[in-house]
Amino acid sequence: MSTRPLFRNSSIFVRSVRLGTVAVAATLLAGCGPSAPTTPPVAEKRITMTATDDMKWNITRIDAKPGQKLILTLTNAGTAPKATMGHNLSVLTKGTNVNKFVEAGAEHAANSYVDPAMKGNIIASIRLLGSGESDSMTFNAPMVPGEYDFVCTFPGHAAVGMKGKLVIAP
Repeated sequence: MSTRPLFRNSSIFVRSVRLGTVAVAATLLAGCGPSAPTTPPVAEKRITMTATDDMKWNITRIDAKPGQKLILTLTNAGTAPKATMGHNLSVLTKGTNVNKFVEAGAEHAANSYVDPAMKGNIIASIRLLGSGESDSMTFNAPMVPGEYDFVCTFPGHAAVGMKGKLVIAP
């Protein structure tokens, strides 16, 4: 039986094992100390909007933080029939041409006046509502700060002012 050492230079082997052990321990301990400060979560925001027969919303600006959970409820407080005075709401992606979006939806009454080909421009939406109806949508505000348009797509409503801004600021 040979008495030769397993490794030619056992001191190098021992040093390598010790360094490896120290590296693993340092990595494990790094997670045990105080963590870097984190931003506290932003509370959800509830918005209650009404739309009326005079083609106005009670709110035309919504302020939010990036990623903030928004719960928006829209009520059609008017008395006119849905076929002549329905209201909806679409929050649009940044940079969407509002006029083109509304014009494209004008021929799509069965789809709440939203062109299916333009669905990619919508962050969140509420269907067309008749007198006395309400609906809600829940979504997270965009992460990129800036202004995002929201609009009623019922023909003629955006043209007389049923537009607003979702303003995202850190």
